[in-house]
Amino acid sequence: MAKKITKLLIANRGEIALRIIRACKELGIYSVVVHSKVDEEGVWVKKADKAILMEGHPVEVYLDYEHIVKIAKQERCHAVHPGYGFLSENADFARACEKVGLIFVGPKAEHIELFGDKIASKRAMKEIGVPVIEGTVEPITDIEEAQKIAKEIGFPVIIKAAFGGGGRGMRIVEEEKQFKSLFEAATQEAVKFFGNGDVFIEKYVKNPRHIEIQIIADKYGNVVHLGERDCSIQRRHQKVIEIAPSPSLNPDVRKELYRIAQKSIYKLGYESVGTIEFLVDDQDNIYFIEMNTRVQVEHPVTEIITGVDIIQRMIQIAEGDKLHFLQEEIIFRGYAIEFRINAEDPDNNFMPSFGTIDEYLAPGGPGVRLDTSVYSGYTIPPNYDSMIGKLIVWALDWDGVVKKARRALDEYYIGGITTNIALHKEIVEDESFQKGVFDTSFLDERVEQYALLNKIAPNEEKHSKSLMARLLQKGLVTLKGDFT
Repeated sequence: MAKKITKLLIANRGEIALRIIRACKELGIYSVVVHSKVDEEGVWVKKADKAILMEGHPVEVYLDYEHIVKIAKQERCHAVHPGYGFLSENADFARACEKVGLIFVGPKAEHIELFGDKIASKRAMKEIGVPVIEGTVEPITDIEEAQKIAKEIGFPVIIKAAFGGGGRGMRIVEEEKQFKSLFEAATQEAVKFFGNGDVFIEKYVKNPRHIEIQIIADKYGNVVHLGERDCSIQRRHQKVIEIAPSPSLNPDVRKELYRIAQKSIYKLGYESVGTIEFLVDDQDNIYFIEMNTRVQVEHPVTEIITGVDIIQRMIQIAEGDKLHFLQEEIIFRGYAIEFRINAEDPDNNFMPSFGTIDEYLAPGGPGVRLDTSVYSGYTIPPNYDSMIGKLIVWALDWDGVVKKARRALDEYYIGGITTNIALHKEIVEDESFQKGVFDTSFLDERVEQYALLNKIAPNEEKHSKSLMARLLQKGLVTLKGDFT
């Protein structure tokens, strides 16, 4: 029997906390946020029905699930929503909620645990027929054994933290002579960020497209997909731009990705929203890489092309509701692009840029959505991730959405700090991007060239013509490879 949620605690901060508050208001749910001392002036703190200060380290307070569960019970909340990051993929947090009778707005703890372990999840997906990349199936710490396995797989290989994510604890090894130093670097980084140095080794798929499928599943075995997102535009394995649908995906590959996603989620008995991530190589081979058991940063592009409010559906499924729609009722319309707006300096090795925003001019108009929690006068604290917002644009066709992106980025101005808005402007001027042709090498290659141009001509107007045209004019590159 469905259990109605009328009071919900949000265990997160920033734009995702504000996004959940808005979903709660539309559902008639009273929202409670917990927050650190440095987040007292956060707009989400002001917008929630109630805000509770947690004393302590600005990061650690958001990770103290025992304290958060205690607050939720004291406030007589029915449920807790973890957002993304922090505790969103912490199985112990989900169990702690369940133990005291709180609804955890997300999947079952067993599924969070399974997909939090990249080796176990890869094994489980392989067992149900999902294609995976050749590699180790058990964690490995012995460097000699690891090098032997890498030779058997064949270089290039990629070393990945078994309990990591976000590009941390990850190294690409092109040649055998690099292996030992990069293995040590990967394991040390894994220990630093995840408290566990276990890694696994896979065949490296060079310059693939990174495609993910958004799924929603209820407690009654109903599973639907909400299409794909193309997340190929990344910097050092961290997503920068996300697009729905992919502008260059083979229709047969798209259909197969949908089939695999629905089949695997049904077989595993998964509940809630989730995202299955794949690599697609230049021969259109499909490889499962991981599943995220939470709402994604990039969920808005899917919402815009489908009209489905993913956060609201997530809450309703947690209440025990059946899905409100069938697969054939999902209609995909147009293209959407999300630009992650980060407080960082692309001209200075992407150094974080924290401080007070002294001027803020937001873009708007038809087909423009802005998910952010910053404003003029707001001071960005140095304690958290550098992402301060997400600019999302939509149009009926690819050419239209690129033009929309150009216009919206031109309207967007944030003063007092440095952001990556200028880099996004460069990307939308790129010929390959405008044609919808890119893979995971796209941004790293262009960032190097952008830095080169900025170094030799720092005062040149940055956006008067495309980056490639300027580099060609100066004789710094020749036409080859990805730019032909």
